[in-house]
Amino acid sequence: MIRSEGNRLSLSGPLTITTVAKVVEEGRDQMAEADQVVDLSGVTQVDSAALALLLSWVRAAKAAGHKLSIDHAPPALVSLASLYDVDTILPLAP
Repeated sequence: MIRSEGNRLSLSGPLTITTVAKVVEEGRDQMAEADQVVDLSGVTQVDSAALALLLSWVRAAKAAGHKLSIDHAPPALVSLASLYDVDTILPLAP
């Protein structure tokens, strides 16, 4: 589900209410260490829990004085971010 390579976190599989609890703390710890890139190219499904997870990581990165960028955001995540009006908060890249 989560793989760390340097300053890049790669997520895979579904990122939903039933799965985010498994990665939230590990990712938050990574945000405190350095600037991070979160690669979502392997994510197969998202729901609003994915937004909550990423917003949590953005806050953790900012609190630690680091930046977070999100690569390969699935279209469904981009759509949800827009729907919930958080697309300007999340550093989403296609």
